[in-house]
Amino acid sequence: MNPPVLSVRDLRVWYGTARGAVRAVDGVSFDLTPGETLGLVGESGCGKSTLGRGLMGLLPEGTAIDGEIHYEDRDLLALPPKQQRSVRGPDIAMIFQEPMTRLDPLMRIDDHFAETLKTHEPDLSAQEIRTRSLEALGGMGIPPTRFRQYPHEFSGGMRQRIMIALALVLRPRVVIADEPTTALDVLVEAQILGILADLRRNFDTALLLITHNLGIVAEACDRVAVMYAGRIVEEGSSRDVFREPQHPYTQALLGSIISLSTTELRSIPGAPPDLSMPPPGCRFHPRCDQAMVVCADREPIEERPLPGRRVSCWRYGPDEEIPPGGTEPLVREEIAVADEA
Repeated sequence: MNPPVLSVRDLRVWYGTARGAVRAVDGVSFDLTPGETLGLVGESGCGKSTLGRGLMGLLPEGTAIDGEIHYEDRDLLALPPKQQRSVRGPDIAMIFQEPMTRLDPLMRIDDHFAETLKTHEPDLSAQEIRTRSLEALGGMGIPPTRFRQYPHEFSGGMRQRIMIALALVLRPRVVIADEPTTALDVLVEAQILGILADLRRNFDTALLLITHNLGIVAEACDRVAVMYAGRIVEEGSSRDVFREPQHPYTQALLGSIISLSTTELRSIPGAPPDLSMPPPGCRFHPRCDQAMVVCADREPIEERPLPGRRVSCWRYGPDEEIPPGGTEPLVREEIAVADEA
C-alpha cells in the first residue's frame, strides 16, 4: 500500500442555526492514496458535500470544524488561513456540481483561467498562462476557438469539462469531485468519467468522488464509503461492498437500484434524521428493519468483520459491549416511538 496523500481523522463540521448546532459531519475518518478513487455515497442531506467543502476550507461563516486533515505531512486545520489557501488549488482542487453557478457569466473562459493561474502562480507570463490554459482545455476536448467565449455559449457538458479543466490546470495531487455528472445525459456522463479515469492513470491523481449514483461508483471507484447522517457507516472495496454489503443501510441502498431485472420498486422507509437532533444510538435504527434493542440505546462501535472492510453496526458486535437482551429485535412500534423522540 502506498502512503496516503490525504488522511482524515475524526472530522466534524457544525453549522450554527437558530435551532442549535447542525452536526453535518460527525466523526468521519478515511485515507486516500495516490491514483485511487474513493466514492462517497449516501442520500441527499447526509453530509457528503459539506465534507468535501470542509476538506477544501470552503465553509460559510458561522461554521465550526474540528479534527485532522493531513495532506502529506501537514495538518491543514492547524495551518494559518493563508497557508490553507495556498494548498487549495495547486495541491487539492475541487470540481463543483452545477458549473453554470460557478462560472462568472460576465467573464470569458480565458479570463477564468488567467485569474486562477495568476492567483497561485503570479510569476507566469501571459503566454505561459495561455499555453497552460489551452493544454488543460484541449485535454477536455474543448477546441482553442472557444477560448474567448462566455459560459452561456457552452452546453452543460462542455461547461462541466471547463470546470474540470480549471481544477486541473494547477496540476493538483488530490481532486474532490462533487456530483460531477449531475443533470448530464448518459453520453456526456460517460465522457466525464473517462476524463477522470485518464486523470488517475496519467498523473496518479487521487480522486474523492461524491455522488448518489451507485452505478457510477461501481464503474469508476476503487473503494466506496457509505455515509449516513454525518457518519461513514461502511467502507470497503467497491467490488466487495456491492457483492456483499454489511450495513443494513448499504443493503437498503443497493436494494433500491433499478435494473433490467427489476420487477418491483423498493425504497427505504422514513427520511434521514434532523442533524440538529439526531436519534439516540445508531442513527439509522428508526428506519432499519434489522434493528435490535441495543441499536436504539447505544452508538455502534466500528468493527472490521472482513479484511479491508469497516462497518459501524451492532450486528457485528463487539459482543462484550452489548447489554443483556440487547440483541432482541426492536419491534416496529418501538422504532416509531424512537423516531418521534
